[in-house]
Amino acid sequence: MSQSGLLPVADGQSIYWEEWGAPDGVPALYLHGGPGGGLGRSGYRHRFDLERTRVIGLEQRGCGRSLPHASDPSVSLGENTTQHLIDDIEALRAARGVESWIVNGVSWGSTLALAYAQARPERVLGVVLFAVTTTRRREIDWITEGVGAIFPEAWDRFASFAEDACIGYARGEGRVVEAYARLVNSADAAVREAASREWALWEDTHVSIGTGGIDTPERTGSPPAVRRDPRWEDDAFRLAFVRLTTHYWSHDGFLDPPLLENMAVLEGIPAVLIHGRRDVSGPAVTAWELHRRWPGSTLVLDEQDGHGGTSMVEAWSAANTRLLDGDRRRC
Repeated sequence: MSQSGLLPVADGQSIYWEEWGAPDGVPALYLHGGPGGGLGRSGYRHRFDLERTRVIGLEQRGCGRSLPHASDPSVSLGENTTQHLIDDIEALRAARGVESWIVNGVSWGSTLALAYAQARPERVLGVVLFAVTTTRRREIDWITEGVGAIFPEAWDRFASFAEDACIGYARGEGRVVEAYARLVNSADAAVREAASREWALWEDTHVSIGTGGIDTPERTGSPPAVRRDPRWEDDAFRLAFVRLTTHYWSHDGFLDPPLLENMAVLEGIPAVLIHGRRDVSGPAVTAWELHRRWPGSTLVLDEQDGHGGTSMVEAWSAANTRLLDGDRRRC
């Protein structure tokens, strides 16, 4: 069974949603990464037992098939914050007649899943997080600057572009994420285009380790060839992704207080946290700290994968099966 549609929500927004699996199954929500990543080709549904699960995914404000689209520079992001996304999730839950559900989140989606669970714990049967993030400033500064210690030549290019293009930015004297947020909102289309391409190249670089994203150099001493995500060739996807990501990251995910300071409200809700040891974009310490503050959570650290990979996906499927089999909260 599959259904899809556009749900009108607040602020003139319409949210794309889709539903898969058993109409009478245990409801499960899927929250994509990014921000701005969208649902893609809906491969996420294969992480669930569709004979026993009613899987619902949505594309967050401004991306995918949701309207209006953030690739349009005239579309304001003023009504695009984590609280707005939580309200949209609640609107979708009510519209689809769901009382409570298992909440899944991937990468940025794991931050949104946590934020939603903290805001609406009574609606959550269990949580599965994949490539765990909480979008603290420390995490953002690492992924946009600190990880340059591992990819110094790539980060030099990334920062140099911002220094050349963004008046008022100099490395060491400001946050590069804020510089890119200004650049992708420039009135100059050429500036927006170039900035989004530089951000996309940096994104591909720092997620490459542990995901099969680097090709072996053909000669000693040559730099590795980073495999490019084909989605970047879609201008609308790339511009919306970078605009939304820099918007959320430059505001620390619109999360005050940080999620790790509000974990008490999740007591009694089971969770499985899946993370790759080789994830240099988001070091495993975040998943570890979350696990330590969440009694009843299970931490799965995959020694071979990075920011996603085959064995992590297998753990993701197993986690949802475990919650289906009874290890979930009774609301």
